[in-house]
Amino acid sequence: MKSTVKSFSVEYFQVLDSEGNVDNSLMPNIPESKIKEIYHLMVLVRTFDEKLFKLQRSGKIGTYAEVRGEEASEVGSAMALEKEDWMCPSFRETGVFITRGAPRDKIVQAWRGDVRAFKGDKKNLPVAIPVGSQTLYATGIAWASKLKNEKDITIVYFGDGATSEGDFYEAMNFAGEFKLPIIFFCQNNQWAISTPRKSQSASETIAQKGIASGVYSVQVDGNDAVGVYKITKEAVDRARNGEGPTLIESITYRMGDHTTSDDSSRYRTEEEVKYWLARDPLLRLEKYFRNINTWNDEYGRWVKETCEKEVDEAIAKALAIEKPGPDELFDYVYAVMPKELQEQKKELEEEVKQRGL
Repeated sequence: MKSTVKSFSVEYFQVLDSEGNVDNSLMPNIPESKIKEIYHLMVLVRTFDEKLFKLQRSGKIGTYAEVRGEEASEVGSAMALEKEDWMCPSFRETGVFITRGAPRDKIVQAWRGDVRAFKGDKKNLPVAIPVGSQTLYATGIAWASKLKNEKDITIVYFGDGATSEGDFYEAMNFAGEFKLPIIFFCQNNQWAISTPRKSQSASETIAQKGIASGVYSVQVDGNDAVGVYKITKEAVDRARNGEGPTLIESITYRMGDHTTSDDSSRYRTEEEVKYWLARDPLLRLEKYFRNINTWNDEYGRWVKETCEKEVDEAIAKALAIEKPGPDELFDYVYAVMPKELQEQKKELEEEVKQRGL
């Protein structure tokens, strides 16, 4: 005897297409003022990106990971969260930090390598450089929220490369089994450094990787800010109502290099980049506003000038902050510093003193 035990499918959502046309059957109940707020934040993220890139090239900050091309994915998803919700980033979520209200100068301070930038932020965790490890502690946070009967939910961001890590599968399996209030948000930007998506996994979609863990899984056009907001908001509501986790695969594109230490021209074609440039998330929202006759060039200039001023002020403030002493590397790792670190800190203090640094 042969029979089908269970069939599965992955849905794909797009509210605004690349020309800014709307699928009214999917349009969320969202005021135009909020869509304009999303656009403003996306321009702010793009402006931060441009200026931080220049700061890195001038030696004023360290290695930087550009967000360019992923603004809709980051701002759209972050706008669906509440202030009390937890956010666990990878290293490319500058747009999420901005949308979540992180002090602008602190963002610049963090990219200068100053660990003090994250001090006091109890709901937005520091960046995670190891690939995929943040999925595990995000799951732990969500489990704690459930055990304490709290209403906050957790969202964890990662790239397509992280879905090849064991941490990702362990986190998904645990979250699915215990129906945790968590959103796994994959920014599928088509490249894991120089490894293309097609070589990353034999799975037709990344979203389907959640199905085996009993996690509701969905794809969304990651360059459609309204669509990303809609799908994330639905996932937030499910999690807050005790309906368990969601895996969102946001289909977007990394327009820049992996980081400022990378040269993507060595492994990507100009034709590929041009294809995605035509699907620029900022351009898409501008087309949407034009289509509904609410755009004018004066408004566009005002947004850009306002963002330029905000970023310039943040940079000036961050660059004026006195650099931390080397001993402060130890101060923000544990709530109570272990004996081993106390000894290492003391050794470093003595060495610094001897060298007169």
